[in-house]
Amino acid sequence: MRVAQPQTARCGVSRRSAVSVKAQAVASPAPATAQLKTDVAKIAVLGASGYTGAEVVRLCALHPNIKVTVLTGDKQAGKAFSDVFPHLMTASNVPKLVKIDDVNWSDVDAAFCCLPHATTQAVIKNLPSSLKVVDLSADFRLKDPKSYAEWYGHEHAALDLQKEAVYGLTEIYRDQVKKARLLANPGCYPTCSQLPLYPLVKAGLVLPDDIIIDAKSGVSGAGRAAKESNLYCEIAEGINSYAVGSHRHMPEIEQGLSEAAGAPVRISFTPHLMNLSRGMQCTMYVKTAPGVTADDLRSHLEKAYEGEHFVKVLPKGVIPHTRHVRGSNFALMNVFPDRLPGRAVVICCIDNLVKGASGQGLQNLNLMMGWPETTALGQLAMFP
Repeated sequence: MRVAQPQTARCGVSRRSAVSVKAQAVASPAPATAQLKTDVAKIAVLGASGYTGAEVVRLCALHPNIKVTVLTGDKQAGKAFSDVFPHLMTASNVPKLVKIDDVNWSDVDAAFCCLPHATTQAVIKNLPSSLKVVDLSADFRLKDPKSYAEWYGHEHAALDLQKEAVYGLTEIYRDQVKKARLLANPGCYPTCSQLPLYPLVKAGLVLPDDIIIDAKSGVSGAGRAAKESNLYCEIAEGINSYAVGSHRHMPEIEQGLSEAAGAPVRISFTPHLMNLSRGMQCTMYVKTAPGVTADDLRSHLEKAYEGEHFVKVLPKGVIPHTRHVRGSNFALMNVFPDRLPGRAVVICCIDNLVKGASGQGLQNLNLMMGWPETTALGQLAMFP
């Protein structure tokens, strides 16, 4: 996706020049005339026994161009997929789970990697170079190896691949995604926060040195591994902050916003764990450029995402709710004036497992394979 050119509108911008940029779109959507290819691609899902892996299989079951030929889950190897995820027992023709070491790669055209960070590097660098790969871990998201080592506690083990990887925030980097072989799928918090903030920062409508992100996620965002902090009694009837000032999604968000601003951006970001299975909301507090109003921000987002299928700016005054995106690949957003002069509140909601992970991953693979971007992603939200 093509992004609007950097604007000079910053701290000293006039109202007239700042408002004029609102008519410039972040990018144009994918051509509506794209034709669905008839080939069927053989897909491997690595780490299929986790939540994001299961979500990939659920979505791929509806895809006319995908046949899942490999499912890996080392601890669950030998089991039928429906034994691990009974809710997917009607997903027909999926294979049993196997260990990664036992995969026959000659039967695979593309792979979703749903493995924990650090483990993905070693796996992907040993895959056939002919495969297209969508990595849902954090291993290839950060472009700077020093930043990766700082935030993840170890050196990157596949630097050549890291240079090759394309960051897959689809609506922002659509053109690059189409050409990618290795796709670094964004994290859920970075997706939810960058979708509204990137175009606003790019256009100079908000000041990049004063961005506060208050983020909340359902428990599925922490993965399926057994952890004391995720036990029912630990999370029920409450809300708690975690990784305060140290969450690993911060450098990913800052990387994207720095690109948008054309200068380093630092954010204040605090995540919270909510007592719900899936869903995510980012509430962002921003300082507007001089002469810019909350209505100007909202109008710019409307123009930026005009024609986009999955990103929707709600009517003025309508507040996004997580329950209105549950199970879907949609992102709902809106902008509200703050009671403090010169400030605005931007809210975005997504399903952390779909648009925040597996759904966006499939959206990206569709582009990489030359299929219509929305294929198998038409599910509307589940409510109640």
